[in-house]
Formats: sequence, C-alpha cells, structure tokens
Amino acid sequence: MFSTLSAYAGDPILSLQLAYRDDERADKVNLSIGLYYDEQGRIPRLNSVQEAAKVVNASTAPCVYLPMSGSPAYCRAAQGLVFGADSEALQAGRVATIQTLGGSGALKVGADVLRRFFPGSAARISGPTWDNHRAILEGAGFEVDVYPYFDHASQRLDFDAMASYLRTQPEQTVVVLHPCCHNPTGAELSTQQWDEIVAIVIERRLIPFLDLAYQGLGESFERDAYLVRALASANVAFLVANSFSKIFSLYGERCGSLSMVCANADEASRALGQMQQAVRRNYSSPPAHGGHLVETVLLDPALRAMWEAEVAEMRGRIHEMRGRLHEGLLRHHPDYDWGFLLAQSGMFSYAPVLAPHMDRLIQAHGVYIIESGRICIAGLNNQNVDRVAKAFASVLKEATAA
Repeated sequence: MFSTLSAYAGDPILSLQLAYRDDERADKVNLSIGLYYDEQGRIPRLNSVQEAAKVVNASTAPCVYLPMSGSPAYCRAAQGLVFGADSEALQAGRVATIQTLGGSGALKVGADVLRRFFPGSAARISGPTWDNHRAILEGAGFEVDVYPYFDHASQRLDFDAMASYLRTQPEQTVVVLHPCCHNPTGAELSTQQWDEIVAIVIERRLIPFLDLAYQGLGESFERDAYLVRALASANVAFLVANSFSKIFSLYGERCGSLSMVCANADEASRALGQMQQAVRRNYSSPPAHGGHLVETVLLDPALRAMWEAEVAEMRGRIHEMRGRLHEGLLRHHPDYDWGFLLAQSGMFSYAPVLAPHMDRLIQAHGVYIIESGRICIAGLNNQNVDRVAKAFASVLKEATAA
C-alpha cells in the first residue's frame, strides 16, 4: 500500500545532533543546534522556572484540555512581553493572541490563516534564513522566494539590497522578518533601518510576518521588540510568532504564541476566530504544563524579576563568548578579518568562510557547526572557546596551504 512513499532525507541540523550524541570524544563541542548552554556546558534549568514549577505542581486542579487559543492568562502575559504593557494596540483590543506549540506552531498556524485569506499572495524570506521558514510556508501552499539580506563578501548585513528588493514587491506579499538575533547570521538592523522597512511596508502594503524567537538575548527585551512595537504604533496589520524555548530554557515544553495585530477590536475578534479554526484543524489545543510555567513567571513580579536577571546573565555570557572567540581568532589567524563577528548579535554568528570545512572541523577537531557556516555562540565557554578558535584557524590555514 505504501510502496510509493519516498524516503525523508532528514533535517540536517537534527541529524547532526545525533552524530554529536554518538561522538565519544570527551572534548567535542556542539555549535550546531540553537541551544543555550551555561558556562559548565549544561542546558540550564532556570531558577525562576523551578520556583514556578513548585506553584504549578502544587495545584490540584484537573488536567483538562485548554481552549483552542490556550490559557487566557498565558496569552495576556505573552502580549505584555512582546508588545509592552503600555501598548496602545493592546489597550484598544487590536491584538488577537493564541498560545501555540512553540514558535514553529505559531508560524504554521499563521501561514495557514494567511494562505486561506490571501491565496494569490507569495511569501518572501531572507537570504539566508532558518530552513524551516521555507518548509512551513511551502507546506501551507505559498510560492516562496528570498529577499537579499546578507552580503557574503563583507559577511555583513546588506540593507540597501534588502530595502530595494522589498520596494519592488506586489501588494499583500507576505514578508518574514526577524526582529532581533537573526537566524542564522546574527546580522541586525538598526532602529533607523527598521523605521525605513516600516515605511516600505506601509507604502507597498506588504504583510509582515515576524519571527521573534530570541527576545531578550540580543540587546534587551525592549530593544529586541523594536520592530514589533514600531509596526503596531504605525497601525500596520501584521503577525508575530514568538517562542519561549530559548529564553525560558523550556525547549521540550513547546511554548510559543501567535499574535495578529489588526485595525480595530472587531477585526481582531474575527482574526482570533480564524486562528482558533486553524488550531482545531492542526492539533486542537496546546499543551498546558509549560504554558502554566511561563505565565506563572511572567505574571508574578518577584519571579519576573528573577527571570529577567537570568536572561540578562545569558545575554551577557553570549556577548562575552563572542568577544572571546574574536580574540582567539585574531591570535591564531591574524591575517583574516574577523571583525564581522563583533557586528553580529544574539545566539548565532555566521561565517560562510568556514562552511566548506564543516566535515574537517567535525572529524579532526570534534567541533560541530552546520554546513552553512552558522555557529551557535551559546555553545562556547571559557574551557573550549580558545580550542574552537584554534580549530577554525587550523582548517583555514590548511585550505590556504593546499
């Protein structure tokens, strides 16, 4: 019956995780998958989350299905973090929000809603972007193409090319944007550049679809949400998917949300209904436990302050490791311009110059990166950062000598 089924090649990043798991070398380093590790090389359990777990686990309430849109308290908490507690759009009831199966679930639901009501629209993603953006949008039925974003020669953001391309796009084109901590490049827009993008969106009547997976790990919770709040203040209709996986270290709990920002409260009510219908067709309702942890932290002032301090520590450690890697590379390979590392932000750095040497890095040095040259900076620590810098320098020198 199923003889015609084709084989699945697998996800390259997740497949690399299996190879890393089976690697028996004690000094192996995982810079491939987007996970935050602490200084001891462990995926942390945040103290704020552990305190919230005591509250959640003490509850004797029955474990029933959540509504299709999830916990109302969770949605309010997510809205406050993403849009700001004093957001005019929230006060006017113009934002419809649902709890989702992580950021991926939010992107899936949003793509389904957009495809249903804008069947003639195409979708545009940055070049490069997170691979699953294309998969989710194409799975929803969109024709997908890329807009210029990263200049490989300078290894930096190519804003002029990005802006010029978006000015050519037809009305109602869906444009996926990373408000902060761009995945995979770490190349960021300034607030002035985001203001220019907002103006282009308004002029061309585009549909922004924001993927906010790392709020708080770039510069601050407020700065990392600048684009979200700028679009809302400009009365633009848009969608924003956000994830709590990284900033709560709750990867397996699949906590995310999807918000649609509309012209008025009546439109938002209808948008909520369409998101609920898309959820019903996909997975019916979100899981409860992780969401209860997130809402408990965000809505309790003491736990919220503890959590924000923990995220600030994570952000600071990532920034420190980026600087340490840059210093090590200057020491081990001073002939190459590594300045692009310091121009990037967030969990990732992007070094296409290393892409051809992925296999050599893994086989000879036990340093795992992905084939594009993306590096997860959060996998570095004071014990391995210099060895990683030395490995990067070594493979480049070998290639030059050959």
